Amino acid sequence: MASGPLVGIRVLEFTQIIAGPFACQNLSDMGAEVVKVEPPEGEPWRLFSQFMPMEAKYFQSLNRGKKSLVLKLQEPEAQAIVHALVPSTDVVVVNYRPDVARRLGIDYETLSAFRPDLIYVDNTAFGRRGPWAHRPGYDVVAQAVSGLMAGEGKVTGDGPEVIRSTPVADYGTGVAIAWGVCAALYHRERTGEGQLIQSSLLKTALAFQGSLVFDLPAADELTHQRMDRVHQLQAAGAPYAAIIEAYNPLKLTSVGNIYYRAFATKDGALAVGALSASLWEKVRRAVGTDYLGFADPGFNPLDPEFVKKAESAVREVEAKLRSKTTAEWMEIFDREGVPAGPVNFPEDLIDDPQVQANEMMVSLDHNLSGPQRQVGPLLEFSRTPLEAQGASPPLDRDTDEIVRRAGFSEEQVANLRARGIIGGLV
Repeated sequence: MASGPLVGIRVLEFTQIIAGPFACQNLSDMGAEVVKVEPPEGEPWRLFSQFMPMEAKYFQSLNRGKKSLVLKLQEPEAQAIVHALVPSTDVVVVNYRPDVARRLGIDYETLSAFRPDLIYVDNTAFGRRGPWAHRPGYDVVAQAVSGLMAGEGKVTGDGPEVIRSTPVADYGTGVAIAWGVCAALYHRERTGEGQLIQSSLLKTALAFQGSLVFDLPAADELTHQRMDRVHQLQAAGAPYAAIIEAYNPLKLTSVGNIYYRAFATKDGALAVGALSASLWEKVRRAVGTDYLGFADPGFNPLDPEFVKKAESAVREVEAKLRSKTTAEWMEIFDREGVPAGPVNFPEDLIDDPQVQANEMMVSLDHNLSGPQRQVGPLLEFSRTPLEAQGASPPLDRDTDEIVRRAGFSEEQVANLRARGIIGGLV
């Protein structure tokens, strides 16, 4: 039995890969019934690094708690099934290009005619207007176009290095979509109005960069000088590494930094995060140094003499950190009240005591692959607890049930399946 604040809400999902599936997984965790519509061959993420036919960890980690409806949407009869489902559907989430959604009969104008108070999410890579509106795009492209990749400042060979740890634009957009749906449902509850919600990977990636994508003439003289130099190098055909060296917006703040960074230790690494004068003092006391760094009234990263002394002092602090284990330093930092933590590997966090104490993992049983543990719902609600509604669905598991619910008889369902309008590839 589902629980959560969205119990009774029905969602039709026409998405693939990460952003849309993650959004709808969050809605499922909140109690919504999510029906994922897939083509007969399954969505691409099922096929990426399969560990058994039609199953991949990538897919299973983003599609728990959903039902699987397989439709050949190019066929008018499959579109008719969608149209029959929409009157009892509250939310539709789509991440196709505009021409594709219209061609398949699942665009906002078409579906809202069947339910005027429908909430419809239209997610794209770059937005629906402008010279890039027609272009498809994945997280890696959004990283590049938005400036995230350049801001990361890493270079491999003669080009930029991709942010590999997480597809930040995808996951961020997924959270934004779920947030937007909840707000739209609240608005509909108050007014009876449905609406179209538009999201994009580009806008999420821009928003996540904060002050870098923020024009403030009163404060931006140095920024403009830096960007003028970057544009000069680009025009001159300079190597990418030289361009990034000139661009680096945090270069000056990294000089002499001992307060907000990671350090190698005797047996690994840890990170320290101190962003106030009182915390800076605690870091110095914990490490046993009188080097002031950011706290120095004479801090001047543009003075070569200052930089030379700062770099020497930082090397001494780094050597101190390497003299003790991570556990020893954590005990010291805890005693002094310094925000710090070990640099962990994500696979090790599944059984981490802090993760376990806060019940951040959930145990599920997949119909085909058996037991699994994954990160549970993002939030904890005291009155309407969130709950993972089961593992991800095997392809085509729920098709017949959902088509019958749309008003089709057993005979019609069998006929549709026999003609390949519904159901997965055999």
